[in-house]
Amino acid sequence: MSTLETAAQPEYLCRIAIDPLSRVEGHGKVTLLVDKDHHIRQARLHIVEFRGFEKFIQGRPYWEVPVLVQRLCGICPVSHHLAAAKAVDQLVGARDIPPTAEKMRRLMHYGQTLQSHAVHFFHLASPDFLFDFDDPTAHRNIGGVMADFPDIARQGVRLRKYGQEVIRMTAGKRIHGTGTVPGGVNKALTLQERNYLLTDLDLMIQWGCNILKLMKKAYEANPGYFTYFATIRSSYLSLARADGALDLYHGGLRARNEQGGIIFDHLDYQRYYQVIHEQVKPWSYMKFPFINSLGPDKGWYRVGPLARINNCDFIATPLAEEERREFMALGGGELIHATLAYHWARMIELLHSAEAIKELLLDPDIFGDELMACGEMVREGIGVIEAPRGTLFHHYRINEDGLIEKANLIVSTTNNNQAMNESIRQVAERYLSGKELIEPLLNQIEVAVRAYDPCLSCATHALGQMPLYVELADEESGAIVGCLVRDADGTVRDHL
Repeated sequence: MSTLETAAQPEYLCRIAIDPLSRVEGHGKVTLLVDKDHHIRQARLHIVEFRGFEKFIQGRPYWEVPVLVQRLCGICPVSHHLAAAKAVDQLVGARDIPPTAEKMRRLMHYGQTLQSHAVHFFHLASPDFLFDFDDPTAHRNIGGVMADFPDIARQGVRLRKYGQEVIRMTAGKRIHGTGTVPGGVNKALTLQERNYLLTDLDLMIQWGCNILKLMKKAYEANPGYFTYFATIRSSYLSLARADGALDLYHGGLRARNEQGGIIFDHLDYQRYYQVIHEQVKPWSYMKFPFINSLGPDKGWYRVGPLARINNCDFIATPLAEEERREFMALGGGELIHATLAYHWARMIELLHSAEAIKELLLDPDIFGDELMACGEMVREGIGVIEAPRGTLFHHYRINEDGLIEKANLIVSTTNNNQAMNESIRQVAERYLSGKELIEPLLNQIEVAVRAYDPCLSCATHALGQMPLYVELADEESGAIVGCLVRDADGTVRDHL
């Protein structure tokens, strides 16, 4: 449950904080600056924890990195494991890993996507669809879902468990596994493991179809979800397969503008730094990426399920492709910009992941014995993958001893940073401005943030010194009598 706190600000403004954001992974808050007539003057998303993986993995051997960096997160460790593994492949000169190794990695990744999408929708976001936005906070949670919709809750638990079993069979354990090695993987699948994973798979696919029916009913009952609530127009970035198909593991970078026009297409992700630059702002630990050719003000973009469905030309599995066509038809030939449509797109990907797992389990390559490749060592490696939350970049440079010299991570939530701020601003201006800010209204901001499925602990990698915001309050009156701010560049200034 979020708490409200107000503090006097210059020009007769009050600061209202939603702290912490609820039902998201990691810790963050939203602050609103409100005038005496309850009009919103400013709305910002702040990331209030710091991890610093880019710095403390320096000096570690390159072969340790895929296991180390997945400690960024307990929800999406496989994504970091595989992105780092793809970068390490480059370091050891393995431009093309054996088919068995690639398909084992893909299987691991689809298991990760299935379980992550399931835990987000069923455990975190489903109350936003199953209950009113102003439902009591004590009921507006997974406990309420289990009490009122026990079948839906059970399906969510079992879908997540199935995805975790796929991860366990491919990576050694459900969380923080060790499935990859430089240039490949350390095991293939056994026939017994394959048959075990096939046991409940058709049921998982059927449940994926059922969830999409539930999603459509929710949007039919609340058409505003798909039109104006938290809706912003943006560019989109994702990987796309060479033929334009959705591909969560590999591909070239494709970016579209808000009208659907191509900004760049099938760009080798080894050149990502030529088209994507990053900003650091003093009020957040999270960076602000942008497409360089458009500049920081207009070049921000969105990633994740909505971006991938908007960007791809088709999905290679039949049931998910049928759902994609129906979804995109609602845009009348244009891109879908509704922020809450992220949930619908996410469930299309859940269904696709289940279908793709079945295809891979029936592929004889997963029983192969050629597991690794290598070549001539190089000093720099870049790995990019479509994590459940969006495009994930891992970039490493090593020294002559094979130790990490420099690292840069642009995680999915970081890519969505400006977009989340824009969605918060839209909700604040449209639904909150001019009204007394009570908890049910502030929950609408959280609904907008949750649509992105942010992983805030993954995303805290801003360079420079940690920004600090310190207020001094009078012990008796509670009035704010002093405020100091330390910006990301280390500058300390009086803010009162």
